[in-house]
Amino acid sequence: MQKLLEGKVAVVTGAGRGIGKAIALRLAGEGAAVACCGRTLGNVEAVAQQIAGKAYAVDVVNGAQVAETCEKILQEFGRVDVLVNNAGVTRDQLVMRMSEEEWDTVLDTNLKGAFHFTKSLSRAMLKQRSGWIINISSIIGLTGNAGQSNYAASKAGLIGFTKSMARELASRSITVNAVAPGFIVTDMTDGLGAEAKQALQGRVALGRLGSPEDVANAVLFLASDLASYVTGQVLTVDGGLAM
Repeated sequence: MQKLLEGKVAVVTGAGRGIGKAIALRLAGEGAAVACCGRTLGNVEAVAQQIAGKAYAVDVVNGAQVAETCEKILQEFGRVDVLVNNAGVTRDQLVMRMSEEEWDTVLDTNLKGAFHFTKSLSRAMLKQRSGWIINISSIIGLTGNAGQSNYAASKAGLIGFTKSMARELASRSITVNAVAPGFIVTDMTDGLGAEAKQALQGRVALGRLGSPEDVANAVLFLASDLASYVTGQVLTVDGGLAM
């Protein structure tokens, strides 16, 4: 049976660990050739080696560097069909204590990074008259959270960006959607104590924290022909947290 992404080329940012790594592995498992992008070359190289993909060290905040990297990807792969804007950081702090640097770092990475990659690769997709763009937002972008105003703003901004790009690119059969994960078990949650994790689980209807693979499965759907009539949407993967 043919795999869902057979013959497609996918670019995944923040692919070196956590959700990004799971997405890269899942897309490759369904036949995609994957360009793994991340700030730390060693991390993305390790992922790329698992899937016979290629690794690219790039800071998503640097527009010129992103443009150069995307040009290199297009030269080496010949095309790009799927873009997953996953790169993200947190700098949690109450607004009264938050520095301008903490605000800018999160907005620049989470939101401007998606802008840079989308701008650099959408032209090739327009020429192809096909493409799938998936932006990794967050349930926090829908609900907000104390101490995460910068993160919430960046992820809410991604949702607005998603809907605008969906309208801009729809005439060329390019879909643009967002995935909004809830509480997912990653490096960022590993430091939580058992009591804190239990409290989080108590807020989730399904009674468990999500896995990176849960998010990757949603991305796979949106990156495939199964979702060819879905665009401008936000798919929450939160176990019923925000329903």
